[in-house]
Amino acid sequence: MKILQVIPSVSPAMGGPTHAILNQVKALRQAGINTEIATTNDNGSTLLDVPLLQRTEYQKIPIWFFSRVSPRMKDFIFSADLTSWLWKNIQNYDLVATHYLFSYAPTCAGAIARRHKIPYIVRTIGQLSPWALAQGKLKKQAYSSLIERRNLNRAAAVHCTSIGEAEDVRNFGVKTPIVTLPLGINQPNLLPGAKQKLCHVYNIPEDTSIVLFLSRLHPKKRPDLLIKALSHIAKHNIDFHLIVAGSGKPEYEAELKNLAASNGIINQTTFAGFVTGQDKDLILQGSDIFALPSFSENFGVAIAEAMVVGLPVVITPGIQISPDVANAEAGLVVDGELEPVAQALAKLLKSPNLRRQLGENGKKLVQQQYSWEVIARNLASVYSAIVNHKPLPDTFISRNA
Repeated sequence: MKILQVIPSVSPAMGGPTHAILNQVKALRQAGINTEIATTNDNGSTLLDVPLLQRTEYQKIPIWFFSRVSPRMKDFIFSADLTSWLWKNIQNYDLVATHYLFSYAPTCAGAIARRHKIPYIVRTIGQLSPWALAQGKLKKQAYSSLIERRNLNRAAAVHCTSIGEAEDVRNFGVKTPIVTLPLGINQPNLLPGAKQKLCHVYNIPEDTSIVLFLSRLHPKKRPDLLIKALSHIAKHNIDFHLIVAGSGKPEYEAELKNLAASNGIINQTTFAGFVTGQDKDLILQGSDIFALPSFSENFGVAIAEAMVVGLPVVITPGIQISPDVANAEAGLVVDGELEPVAQALAKLLKSPNLRRQLGENGKKLVQQQYSWEVIARNLASVYSAIVNHKPLPDTFISRNA
């Protein structure tokens, strides 16, 4: 089999989707599946410095990069070069897998695949959740009526990463078979003495518990709620230090810093910016609690990254792996309101033993369910069934959605 993955961007600024597609392709190739990516050179407000119109090794993955129209058209990310290339080359592939909705590259790839009678599957990346559909509602309704529903209903399958995401797809009126397979997490390189090193880097007392927010800085992720909740805790003389790791629009970053200052916890807060590689490993392994009170996440790669290193997590029901976390007792799942978030954080800050137990449970959950090696094998069996016109593996079909 030869598989083409199409995604609008692999910019680090895209966060989870970029992380997921790069690791998925690596795992598939290690499993013997010939797969590569077609995308644009989008990098948020700038462009990636990469060769165009040729197969390029990017982070040890074969990727075809094409020029995006500038200035950036928000998430739509139009590329005439990608369109032309797909028309000429899509027949060289046995199957196309698209990632994202309401964006040009996956929409275009699905339409061209249909024209050439190449099967394709769609990964919605949580964009059919009620919260996501409410953002830019009128535009998405028009786009859905004209394009997206047809794209979804004519796909060979829709790939969801959780039962909740599969339910959202069905509620959108999609009749296509749904395959539910989670994303994977790589085992990190362990850093001895991470807590001491992290405290040294950010000048934090070593006996202080560190609460970590690691994600794109966006109102959807609700770092503002976390800051307010910790401010509430600070009034009760509970010691902590908050690390906010991630980047976003400069005006939103400034708003968060002002919020921390106005709530009296600016001296207990570090804005670390975007972190990657060993810096990211250090922040994850040196922290004590991970918190992401997001409105909506189809999976939440950062949550699994926290669990794999033994961090207990505080998350909200809008994160669609929250049932797994709750069932495994790997963290606290609470309503996304000030009082419940503050109470959950206070409970963990006051109980190192509870943190330790939840953290161990989280490690087991990731090892059992979120292994890239296992997921790649399962995904390969789905691809094979579609290419060979056989029934999809019954194990992964969402019957109840």
